[in-house]
Amino acid sequence: MGHSHGHDHGHSNLKGRNLIISILLNILITVAQVIGGLISGSLSLLSDALHNFSDVLSLIISYIATLLSKRQASTNKTFGYKRAEIIAAFVNAATLIMVALILIKEASERFFEPQAIESNVVIWLSLLGIVANGFSVLLLKKDSKSNMNMKSAYLHLLTDMLASVAVLIGGLLMKFYEVYWVDAALTLAIAIYLIFVGYDLLKDSTRVLMLFTPDTIHVKQIVEEVCKITSVKNIHHIHIWQLNEDEVHLEAHVDFNEDIKLSEFDNILDEIEEVVYHKFGINHVTIQPEHGKCGSKQIIVQD
Repeated sequence: MGHSHGHDHGHSNLKGRNLIISILLNILITVAQVIGGLISGSLSLLSDALHNFSDVLSLIISYIATLLSKRQASTNKTFGYKRAEIIAAFVNAATLIMVALILIKEASERFFEPQAIESNVVIWLSLLGIVANGFSVLLLKKDSKSNMNMKSAYLHLLTDMLASVAVLIGGLLMKFYEVYWVDAALTLAIAIYLIFVGYDLLKDSTRVLMLFTPDTIHVKQIVEEVCKITSVKNIHHIHIWQLNEDEVHLEAHVDFNEDIKLSEFDNILDEIEEVVYHKFGINHVTIQPEHGKCGSKQIIVQD
């Protein structure tokens, strides 16, 4: 028998208008920085443009996810499109790391052979990045407090703004002190940051796609808490997985001390739900009741 603990469908409350404005602003920044990077010869500006382009993809994914989340599940899509953004995040993270590795190669070569940079272009375009990303950050700040997806986009844009600040500092150093190697150094710093962010995103999306138990949940603690409930003999054959950023599922077999009625089981199921929701954040529970049934009673069973 199964039961689901009610939860808030956060994606349906996203502000699509703010996301569209942020997407358009980041497209503007990306195009301007690519053109400016080619004209000025600044590798750090081009690397920042790639970073902003990754944010455009990230914001588009967030917006598409908002639209897809409104679609109802069906007989051939019983979970609907709840994992679309996880798959996209995995692909984007892998691409992000590949781009960062290419940037490191280019920056290493440029570091030993510094080239003159048109610093004025770098300065003005980095200022454009600071203003546009700063405005996007303000647009998404409110929604970021109530939705994990929006919080991710918000933090990404915030770090973009800081990256533009770094590029601005580099442009000023090149303009007034002709320290051209700083361009390659900033490119390396941005690339390393991209690897850091990309790796975390790749790891997290892989865990979700592979149905791994979330890091914050400890199975043995769940067993201890559920076994404190009256009439429960043991809980075994446990599966815990994260469907997306909002839903965590628990599936298990529960062995009872007595041959209880179905109505009694429903009451115990409510208790189990409350325990795992409030203590472990699990909001979807499916329990198979058992009494005196032969079979493995191991917590984790190799199906």
